[in-house]
Amino acid sequence: MPNALDRETSPYLLQHADNPVDWMPWGDAAFERARREDKPIFLSIGYSTCHWCHVMAHESFESDATAALLNEHFISIKVDREERPDVDRVYMAYVQTMTGHGGWPLSAWLTPDLKPFYGGTYYPPEDRHGRAGFPTVLRAIARGWREERVKLVAEGERALGLLRARAEGAGRAETSEPLVEAAGRAFEEGFRHYHESFDARNGGFGGAPKFPRASNLAFLLRVVALQGAASELGAEAMRLATSTLRAMARGGIHDQVGGGFHRYSVDEGWLVPHFEKMLYDQAQIAINCLEAKQATGDERFAWMARDIFDYVRAELTSPQGGFFTAEDADSPVGGRGTSVPPVSDSEDGRDARVAGEPAHAEGAFYVWSAAELRAVLGEDAGLIAAHFGVLDPGNVTGPLDPHGEFRGKNILVQRRSLVETAKLFSLEPEAANERIGAALATLQVARAGRPRPLLDDKIVTANNGLMISALAKAAQVLGGENAERERFLRSAERAAAFVERELFDAERGVLFRCWREGRGVHEGFAEDYAYFIQGLLDLYEGSFALRWLIWAEALQEKMDELFWDETRGGYFNSAAGDASIVLRLKEDYDGAEPAPSSVAAMNLLRLATLLPDQDAAGAPHPQTYRGRGVRCIEAFRAQWSRTPQGMPQMVCALELALEAPRHVVLVGDPEVGDFHALVAALHEQLGPRRALLAVTNDTDRRWWAERAPWMTDMVAIGGRATAYVCAEFACQ
Repeated sequence: MPNALDRETSPYLLQHADNPVDWMPWGDAAFERARREDKPIFLSIGYSTCHWCHVMAHESFESDATAALLNEHFISIKVDREERPDVDRVYMAYVQTMTGHGGWPLSAWLTPDLKPFYGGTYYPPEDRHGRAGFPTVLRAIARGWREERVKLVAEGERALGLLRARAEGAGRAETSEPLVEAAGRAFEEGFRHYHESFDARNGGFGGAPKFPRASNLAFLLRVVALQGAASELGAEAMRLATSTLRAMARGGIHDQVGGGFHRYSVDEGWLVPHFEKMLYDQAQIAINCLEAKQATGDERFAWMARDIFDYVRAELTSPQGGFFTAEDADSPVGGRGTSVPPVSDSEDGRDARVAGEPAHAEGAFYVWSAAELRAVLGEDAGLIAAHFGVLDPGNVTGPLDPHGEFRGKNILVQRRSLVETAKLFSLEPEAANERIGAALATLQVARAGRPRPLLDDKIVTANNGLMISALAKAAQVLGGENAERERFLRSAERAAAFVERELFDAERGVLFRCWREGRGVHEGFAEDYAYFIQGLLDLYEGSFALRWLIWAEALQEKMDELFWDETRGGYFNSAAGDASIVLRLKEDYDGAEPAPSSVAAMNLLRLATLLPDQDAAGAPHPQTYRGRGVRCIEAFRAQWSRTPQGMPQMVCALELALEAPRHVVLVGDPEVGDFHALVAALHEQLGPRRALLAVTNDTDRRWWAERAPWMTDMVAIGGRATAYVCAEFACQ
């Protein structure tokens, strides 16, 4: 019989609706039940495409015996971290503080008043290797609640006090050092960190596992922009960034057949990924590629960006125009077009199939045997095998395949350059490229006959903001052909319009978090506002449609109202007033997704440049966009000045905080070729940031006359599109 999750819309919660565990969603009903029955809460947090969440579900939550323990002694609550990032961050902070590590599935035990007293991540189904299994942990905590409850409650109070003290102690550094000096040192120390941790053999930073952390590359590409590609420092930063992108493109982390990038690589060589594909990764990596194209002029990076956009268009775009969240790592084993045998996806190598259901395995959709390739490709199988490292025994062996999951299987990874492959087969490079492309298209058709991984078809406002930014930038950088530019802009505008229609309450001016079969109940969090405002600003500079700039300004005002910390500066993750959030936190790490305050600082400074808001003396007022942007940066000075590699996105915002404003104002008819020729010229190279504005009609002119009177006299000279290049409001 289904539990209470069967009334939810989250794909992750619905995955657990038929568990024998008496799950409840996060909310007052669960909290009241815990108080009424005088039981501790077991909180399990994950997301629908999380591989180890699936493993723990198969091993423990589908076990009648384990479910009986949970149902007898605990009130069990399931949370989708993508629906409730605020809940996730509180208890992830607790687990990381107590254990030194974190991850999903997140497992935490709370008092009925939601204070954590014990936690961890994945627990195996039985004791092994000196580690307590999940049933052992459950029995111990249940016994502790009966016999030593005072200690557990006290631990909850102590843990919450520690988290509160850390949150209140973090932030502004106690220093009188001018911001410009702290910024210079942060750039130097950040660059030194990446230079010293760079993996010269494989690309990327550090060892295994390797994540495509886009903010690392964004930082290095800003160094290129500010120092110049011809400078010693700029050239080295460009080498680190572009080498990493090229290594990722060659590796198994890149889906060579269907496009896009997987979540991360378990090895240092980018060969074996965790196979889930996240929208936020696609968006941020695409921007890295576009900036690398601007920095180098190398068309390979343009190809990488298009590869991502083709994947997103094909698999992650809803009919209504919004973008879906992710595709799972796991998929059913077997099906047409494949002969993949059942494999195990549990930690001890046991088959993880569920009774009555086909076995699932991580990567089953993506891997190939040499025999399959020969059957599908015929005479071109040898060419593909040589180019992508295909072996009859499989190309994942030894410690990279500890449970034999990939025995006899291959992950396609480019082992030879195009020139080397062409030479090996006595082909011209162009001919080899055509044959490889045709063969990959054939494999894509064959792979379509396999059972696909689960699609998480939630549409999350924050993630859509990131993809809107990527598409708007693609229209600028890759939009040499009108058709391609319009395709990118149309896709970005459809997504923005979807959010406006389905995820925005115009009467109250608030965003909502996500949509699936209708708008969800949760209002947006700081990241939803920050990422979406960024997307709107990028969309304005890509399309010059004033509606997006006007909406961005209104949303920034609402974000300030809901999330701004008036006492210390910066943005809380969640709005005030939710009694279920025992501690309001600020994200201070630019991880897989940047911290909301890092993005918001840049948004504020961009708004200050687009819509000048100085006081009468010409200085930034503390309540203006620029004043608030600088204060946001200062609120996190302790973090970015000590470890700039922890907040590289925030360090990038320092550029606009310290440099004089730069503008380019375009005047002309956007339907005429000379207008777009000027736009294309502006985006040919990577350089210091500047605001792009346009006067394209009388409506624009009237609006800008009120907001930026210095633009009043700008006209198209000689009837031709004209660009006015301005620094500190002096224009040429």
